[in-house]
Amino acid sequence: MKTSPATLILLLTLSLPTFAASPRELTWEALIPADAPAAPPPVAMHDLSQLGDALATESAPPVAQQRPSEPTVTELDGVAVKLPGYIVPLDVSEEGRVTEFLLVPYFGACIHVPPPPSNQIVHVKSENGVMLDTLYQPFWIEGPLKVEQSHSDLAESGYAMQAGKIYPYEMPEQ
Repeated sequence: MKTSPATLILLLTLSLPTFAASPRELTWEALIPADAPAAPPPVAMHDLSQLGDALATESAPPVAQQRPSEPTVTELDGVAVKLPGYIVPLDVSEEGRVTEFLLVPYFGACIHVPPPPSNQIVHVKSENGVMLDTLYQPFWIEGPLKVEQSHSDLAESGYAMQAGKIYPYEMPEQ
C-alpha cells in the first residue's frame, strides 16, 4: 500500500505535538478603549482617625461604584491573556478556597476604596481557586478573556474569565 505525499503531510501534522500559544500579557490600561477616559486613581474612603474602630469599617456596606458601565475593548474577546491583579472574593468553598472572585488592579478595591470602573474589573471563576488566607498578595491570572458584563453585590464588571492558571505575582527584577 502506497501513501500519497499529501496524506503523509497530514499525518505528520496531526502527530506533531501542538503547543498552545503563550497568553498575551496585558496591563490594566489595555482593557480601556483608546478613545475612553482614563480610569480615575483609587481614593480611600476611610477616615484614618477612626483606625481604632477597624471592625466597624470592615463590616460596613461596600462603597458604591462610580463608573459601573464603562466601554470595553471588544477585540480582546476570546483572547488568551495573562493579567496581574488582586482578588476580591465572591465565593469561598468549605475548604477556604476562593473559586469565584473579582480581579482588580489595586489592593482594597471594592472593600476599602470605591470599586474601579467596570472596564477595570474581571469576574473570574476557577475550578481550583486560591486559599482565602493568601489574598493580600497580587496574582497572575491566565485564561481566555470574555468581553461580558456581569453583576455582583460588590461591583459591575466589563470582563469575565475562566481561569486556567492562578499563581503569585512577583515583581520583575530591575
